[in-house]
Amino acid sequence: MLLEVRNLKVYFYTKRGIVKAVDDVNLYLDKGEIIGLAGESGSGKSTIGYAIMRLVPFPGKIEGGEILFKGENILKLDEETFRKNYRWKKIAMVFQGSMSGFTPVFKIRDQIIEVLRIHGWTGDYDKRVEELFKMVNMDPQLAEKYPHELSGGQKQRAFIAMALALNPEILIADEPTTALDVMVQEHILNLLKKLREELNLSIIFITHDLALLSEISDRDYMLYAGKVMESGPSEVIFKKPRHPYTSLLVESIATLNKDIIKGIPGSMPDLSNPPVGCRFNTRCPFARDICFKEEPKMKAFSDGDEVACWLY
Repeated sequence: MLLEVRNLKVYFYTKRGIVKAVDDVNLYLDKGEIIGLAGESGSGKSTIGYAIMRLVPFPGKIEGGEILFKGENILKLDEETFRKNYRWKKIAMVFQGSMSGFTPVFKIRDQIIEVLRIHGWTGDYDKRVEELFKMVNMDPQLAEKYPHELSGGQKQRAFIAMALALNPEILIADEPTTALDVMVQEHILNLLKKLREELNLSIIFITHDLALLSEISDRDYMLYAGKVMESGPSEVIFKKPRHPYTSLLVESIATLNKDIIKGIPGSMPDLSNPPVGCRFNTRCPFARDICFKEEPKMKAFSDGDEVACWLY
């Protein structure tokens, strides 16, 4: 097992109270695997990625749990040790909105070289930039451009190139296809699959778009209000979802053979005062009395699926 997250808790301390954005989440990632973190906005997907990178923004704080990289709890390392030995070297992240993450006054090439220099990489900088651009199917001459001279898809691939600069073992891709048209989205998905095969790269793919997720992931974690509702192999999640939340999300996927696209009535609960019992209870069509009193435990099935629901 390459990465394991155990009982992770990330809370945000705000004026209106403590927001439990991630509350007792467990997941794991194997070498060369792609896992998906999916759910509605505010479900805690991106916060998990930031916690793994130890970049939870203020006023957030990791309040509990372990994040094990090859068995070592990286949350116990001091910041300087983690920055020098793990962040960007072993675990890198393509941030949500990364297309605007480049500094506009410097060429792409110079910004990638800066990453290499800061992390003590030794070698031919220009050659490395050329290698990285070829890796993401881009003409190396485009590295001489300023960010505003590239299209949205080109900027996203350039940011992926920068994330791979130090040969990380894990890439966290947070909504990497946001604001891209359908054709460019497909190019980005194919690129990530190619990188997985060529580099034996492990990828955490974070998205709210289940149609995209179904094309790329090996296993999925369905998140709602800071909790994992269901996890399992992608073919199980999409063909035989067990949790009502997962079923409703799958039914909301637009396809050519659907006359009606269903939505989920209601909205996410206030995580500064989460509901007692199952956090999906106020929106669940199958909610019973016990769902409002006790939180369900994860139940494992023989097909690899795990579900936290009183129906089972």
